[in-house]
Amino acid sequence: MLCRSSSILASIVKRQIAVVDKPAAVRFASSISDPVSSLKGQHFISIDQLSNEELKGLLDVSHHYKATFSDKSNLPKPLDGYSVSMIFQKRSTRTRVSTETGMSLLGGHALFLGPSDIQLGVNESMRDTASVLSRFNDIVLARVYKHDDITELAKFSSVPIINALSDLHHPLQTLADLMALQQHFGTDLSGKTVAWVGDGNNVLHDLMLGSLKMGMNVQIATPTGYEPDGDIMAKSAVLAAENGATLTTTTVADEAVTGADVIVTDTWVSMGQEDEYEKRVKEFDGYQVNTDLMNKANDGAVFLHCLPRHVEEVTDEVIYSDASLVFPEAENRMWTVMAVMAAQMGKVE
Repeated sequence: MLCRSSSILASIVKRQIAVVDKPAAVRFASSISDPVSSLKGQHFISIDQLSNEELKGLLDVSHHYKATFSDKSNLPKPLDGYSVSMIFQKRSTRTRVSTETGMSLLGGHALFLGPSDIQLGVNESMRDTASVLSRFNDIVLARVYKHDDITELAKFSSVPIINALSDLHHPLQTLADLMALQQHFGTDLSGKTVAWVGDGNNVLHDLMLGSLKMGMNVQIATPTGYEPDGDIMAKSAVLAAENGATLTTTTVADEAVTGADVIVTDTWVSMGQEDEYEKRVKEFDGYQVNTDLMNKANDGAVFLHCLPRHVEEVTDEVIYSDASLVFPEAENRMWTVMAVMAAQMGKVE
C-alpha cells in the first residue's frame, strides 16, 4: 500500500513538471492547494457540499500529508498559532486521537470538550456556544447526536465548523475510506463498485455521496425499515446520473455484493440505540460479512469498517484478513482531518 500511496503522490507532482517559473517546492504546494483554495473559511458539513474537484483535491492533500509528515525530521507547521475546539457529545477513539495528533503535527493546538467540560445543552445554548468558541478558536469540530446541532453551530459560528459525526452525516469517515481505496486501487476509482451491507445510516450517506462523485457504482443492502434517508437517496440518484455511475438497493446481502470490489458495513446498533440491541440483531440476521459473503464479490474485493466493530457485523476471518483495509482506513482519519483543517484555514502546504 505504501508503494501505491507513493505512486499517487508522484502522479500529483508529475502534473506540475511543465511549470518552469517557480521552484519545485512552490510548484508542488500550488498544485495541491489550488483545488481546495475555495474551501478557505468554509464549513465542512457533508460530502455533497464539495464539488468533485474539491473532493479529489482534499484526497490529494491527504496523500501529500501522509508522505510529508511520515518523515519527522523537518516538519512544516502551517497551522502554528491556530487552534481547534472539539465538542464531543459522543465518544470516539479515532476522531479524538486523529484530530489532536493531526493538529499537533500541523503546529496547532486542539482542545477536547466532553459533555462534562462545557455547558452545551445544559446551561448554554448551541448558539451561545458557537459565538463564544468562535472568539477563542479558529475551527470548531463537533461530534453530536442531532444533525440540527451541527447546522445551528454553523449558522452562528464565525469560524469554520467540521462535522465529526451527526445522525445524518459522517463526511470525515468518507474521506478516510476513499483514501484507503485509492491507496489500494490507485487514484482513479471510477468504475469500481462499492457494496454496503447493513444499516442505512450516516456513514452510508456520505460514503454513497462520495463514491458516486468519484464515479463508483453503489449497491446497497439494508433490511426493510432500515433504508437510507430519502432526501439523500434522491441527491445520490442525481450524482449517479451526473457521474456515469449506478445506484441500486436491495434487501438481500448476497445481491448487493455480487460484482462488488469493495464491501462495507458498520455497527448495527449506534450509540444511543442500545435499548434496541436485541431487536436490531434479530432483524439484521443474514447481514454479517463473513468469508462466504466476501467470496460472492469480485476477485480481489476489499473490506472496510469504520470501527469499532462487533462480531455480529463482521467475522474475525474477514476483518483480520489480507482483504481488510480497516486499519489503514482508521489511520487515514488523521491525514484527512489534517487536510480539511489546513484547507479551511487556507494554509495547505
